[in-house]
Amino acid sequence: MGNFIDKTFTVIADIILKILPVSKKEKQAFAYYRAGMAAQENGRYSEALENYYESIVLDEDPVDRGYTLYNIALIYTYTARYSEAVEFYHQALELCPDLSSAFHNIALIYHREATQATLLSEDLYDEMAEELFDKAAEYFRQALEIAPDNYPEAKNWLKITGR
Repeated sequence: MGNFIDKTFTVIADIILKILPVSKKEKQAFAYYRAGMAAQENGRYSEALENYYESIVLDEDPVDRGYTLYNIALIYTYTARYSEAVEFYHQALELCPDLSSAFHNIALIYHREATQATLLSEDLYDEMAEELFDKAAEYFRQALEIAPDNYPEAKNWLKITGR
């Protein structure tokens, strides 16, 4: 089913590019973006990143750039490069401030780091864990503000922890 959807998207995208009056530069940016998406879906992350970076250089539309930055952040998340992921989620949010999944993913990263800090069980790490849990809560709340029905686990965690 996924392959059918990908092929359908590609065909529709090609038709739209032919019909809409967009610059050659924008068409190239979209081609790189599409190639990045295909590579990302197939787990070829370095190839996807190369294509996304090319797309960003060419793309003039801030919303499109925001989604490209978001996809870069996803790759960094998948490859456990969390600080880079958070940086790119923030860049995506600058261009697309209503991107609830970026807030949610940042929260998940902070929650993960906090959970790891609690495993070290030293006072310093307990303090750090609390700060990270608070940061996670802040980002979960922002995601829920935008999309109140999308993240029931986050809503439940906030309620259980009193955050």
